[in-house]
Amino acid sequence: MKIIFASQNPNKVAEIRAKLSGYTIQGLDSMVFAQELEETGNTLKENAIQKARQVFAKTEENCFADDTGLEVEALNGEPGVYSARYAGGQKSSEDNMTLLLRNLAGKTNRTAQFKTVIALIWEGKEFFFEGICEGVITQSRSGAQGFGYDPIFKPSGYEHTFAEMDMTTKSRISHRGLAVDKLVNFLESRRK
Repeated sequence: MKIIFASQNPNKVAEIRAKLSGYTIQGLDSMVFAQELEETGNTLKENAIQKARQVFAKTEENCFADDTGLEVEALNGEPGVYSARYAGGQKSSEDNMTLLLRNLAGKTNRTAQFKTVIALIWEGKEFFFEGICEGVITQSRSGAQGFGYDPIFKPSGYEHTFAEMDMTTKSRISHRGLAVDKLVNFLESRRK
């Protein structure tokens, strides 16, 4: 069964494909979308459904989109919904991490959480799934796997950052992995 994942991020698409092995996941990189999908919402949920609706309007096929934010307690929840463009419109992970570490300099509270909201449009109806992974922001970058803030986020109960983990481990415990598990359960319930 084919489902369109409203993302042009090949790393995200790879993570989703690993979790949804029984489905054909088509990312936007293999489709003609002349521009990036708009994300003008004030919440992760608003951005996720906005992207899914844009893809559904063009394809009229089952599709889903996600939005993820890193929420840092000492920074009043920043960068949150602006995580991808925290350091500016160029959406540079390196710049985002540099700014975040600079803003946390001297702070002892490094508690943070990643949150993912998935918006699914299935047979014309809208559904939402959420995953949260709690952890801390490290003092410096560590690891070469993953993407985004992975080199500076260490999930609770683990000694390594997301960027030091293999994809199987990260997918099992991550915010996106937890949200995708809920999506998978929903899709499996529709197969019966």
